[in-house]
Amino acid sequence: MSTTLQHSAEPAGGGTVFRWRWIVLATILIAEIMDLVDATIVNIAAPSIRAELGGSESAMQWMLAGYTLAFAIGLITFGRLGDLVGRRRLFVIGAVGFTVASAVCGLAGSPEVLIGSRFAQGLLGAVMIPQGFAILKSIFPADELGKAFAMFGPVMGLSAVAGPILAGLLIDANWFGAGWRTIFFINVPIGVAALIGALRFMPEVKTPGAARLDTAGVLLVSLASGMLIYPLVQGRELGWPLWTILLLTGSLVVFALFAHRERRSGDPVIDPSLFRNRGYVAGLGVITTFFLAMNGFLLVFNLFTQLGLHYSPLKAGLAMVPFSLGIAIGAPLSAALLAPKLGRKALQLGVALMTVAMGGVWFTLHTYGDATTVWNLVPATLATGIGAGMVFAPLFDIILASVDDQAAGSASGVLTAMQQYGGTIGVAVIGTIFFQLLPARAFLGATKTSVLVAIGLFVVSLAVTYLLPKQARENAVSHG
Repeated sequence: MSTTLQHSAEPAGGGTVFRWRWIVLATILIAEIMDLVDATIVNIAAPSIRAELGGSESAMQWMLAGYTLAFAIGLITFGRLGDLVGRRRLFVIGAVGFTVASAVCGLAGSPEVLIGSRFAQGLLGAVMIPQGFAILKSIFPADELGKAFAMFGPVMGLSAVAGPILAGLLIDANWFGAGWRTIFFINVPIGVAALIGALRFMPEVKTPGAARLDTAGVLLVSLASGMLIYPLVQGRELGWPLWTILLLTGSLVVFALFAHRERRSGDPVIDPSLFRNRGYVAGLGVITTFFLAMNGFLLVFNLFTQLGLHYSPLKAGLAMVPFSLGIAIGAPLSAALLAPKLGRKALQLGVALMTVAMGGVWFTLHTYGDATTVWNLVPATLATGIGAGMVFAPLFDIILASVDDQAAGSASGVLTAMQQYGGTIGVAVIGTIFFQLLPARAFLGATKTSVLVAIGLFVVSLAVTYLLPKQARENAVSHG
């Protein structure tokens, strides 16, 4: 099948409902599940991977940071490129590449190969994921589009709940002696299913008159990101030599050059007008600090449960179930009840609950120490998850409330990229603090200090929310 559609809110055929639209939705949801699970599943697997492949502590950070960094850098670029070359084409390329990269991850014989293939996974995920939403907007009629996008909430919630359990089950099951490798091999049949669905049922979607891709801008933002993240992950292990400091400082210069380029480019990667909007800039601050704190905490928590408390991968996965269930509770509660009535206050309530609940995590660790059990952690981790879910539901729509409709698509893409970027920095920064403290303070002390850092970041995120618009967008912009 090779139908070409114009990118618009109308379905195929200028009013004719696209026959295979629900199968296309299922195909896109499969891709979303692969991305959501793979972004976090290595949290549980990292100790098992290191036990077999060896490698440094920073290698464990790179297994996570490499994926999210590549995904963040690629999101805006490939979202724009889809307008130019066709979204079905890029979805297929991304699905094939992601599946192959997953197989290479599973076959990796060294940390370097695994990190490289994780980076490839993230980049190819960024090729695939942004195309889905534009395709759905083009094939669903207006009265069904809300129902289609509503499917993403339960899928994201289920993926959050199932991810840690799935990782633990697969590693403990040790099918065919593959151990942790099965968490990557399982993507192969799923990826093949997504590919078949795309080739057979997905239409081609292009945007008439789409702007050219600013290659120089893409290269500058990619270089600046690498110059920032690489020394943050490697600096501690190398003893912070001068060149790591120079790279960190130089990244600010390259980011400034990127901003200069964007202001003068005819086809900017990011619309410069967005950064003249105070509410939107504040939203970037909120989303970056929030995911910096959350992703950094999740890495440290999983390392502590396995390496500090000596939980098996399955037990460590089960320790994360209350957090995931909390997200599944908090997100619909906020979306259906709190956000429509309270607007920005619902978001602030979620961040405040997370901050207090993280204090509960610290208190639990302080009280029980190395004797901490899964059950001891349930109240605090459940409350943390509920707070996170309450934030996830209205976050994008409140930030985008001050952005006009014409710029909303670009603004949403940048926010999604900053979500990933903040998570990458969180893994780098909080992970580095954790490993820096290990020799002197052991796992418990390092974890408690890392939790305090995360709490401080949540406080900053909460403070910045007061600069956001008070109410969400009336016509919410759906996002991944």
